[in-house]
Parts: sequence; C-alpha cells; structure tokens
Amino acid sequence: MNFTVFSKDGCPACTKVKKVLELTESKFVVYTLDEHFDKKAFYDEFGFGSTFPQVVCDGKTLGGSVETVEFLRERKIIGGWAK
Repeated sequence: MNFTVFSKDGCPACTKVKKVLELTESKFVVYTLDEHFDKKAFYDEFGFGSTFPQVVCDGKTLGGSVETVEFLRERKIIGGWAK
C-alpha cells in the first residue's frame, strides 16, 4: 500500500497520521499546503470544507487521521495502540 498525505504546517492531526504511518513502516509521501499545492487545488480535489490532513491510499481517498487509523485497524496493520 502506498499512501499520500496532504498536510499543512502546524496541524496536529497531520503530525499524528504521519507518525502512525511511520510506525507501521508504510510507504507514504507528504504534500504540504503552500509548498506543493494551494487551497484551491486542495478544495478542488477533496471538496470545499475538507480538513487537514487528507490521506489517499493507492488512489482511494480515505479521509483524515481518524479514517486513516480506522482503515489501518480494519486491515490489521495496527492494533488498539493508535488512537
């Protein structure tokens, strides 16, 4: 599985999801707001009002950090330690 994290600086949930992906030794790339994309491109991709982070796995949008952790749990990649 390959993950893409759309992140922004100073975002605690972004930091959390990146740490979880690191701990699971998942392959992922991070794109950062105002460095790799702007808000218009973000909203065009994920919908107006979407929050950070947004995580995509193998082309499928998972959502934010909560949805990503749930996805990893469902696939038994992580246990109950990641909240």
